[in-house]
Amino acid sequence: MTTPFSTTTWSVVPVFTGRVATQDDVNTGQAVYALSDTFNGRAVEGEFPQPVIWYDEDDEYGALIVQAEAHDTEEGETLEVLGLMLPNGETVVAFADDVDEVDATDPFWVALVEAFDDDDGDDA
Repeated sequence: MTTPFSTTTWSVVPVFTGRVATQDDVNTGQAVYALSDTFNGRAVEGEFPQPVIWYDEDDEYGALIVQAEAHDTEEGETLEVLGLMLPNGETVVAFADDVDEVDATDPFWVALVEAFDDDDGDDA
């Protein structure tokens, strides 16, 4: 699952939806991640790909949600885990708390995606 995108091509990137991913899905490039140490995994419904601003430590990136699942921990906590795609096609795993969903016309998201392209993807 490595499909570079721009502000004009973002809506056609492949997504993984409808069920919880397996390791085989990851190995074949259909999914970003597969979790095995959680309970009650379920796919999160939504319109994907979804533009987001991802906050990673002190950096911000324009990205797309291409996979979303909710999983329960042994402690009874529910985690919403996201597979994100960066403009260069790289994928990362993040928590829902680390992103803000935005519209594809959001000027900050557009600027982040365009800046990532200008930097040849060296931001990640």
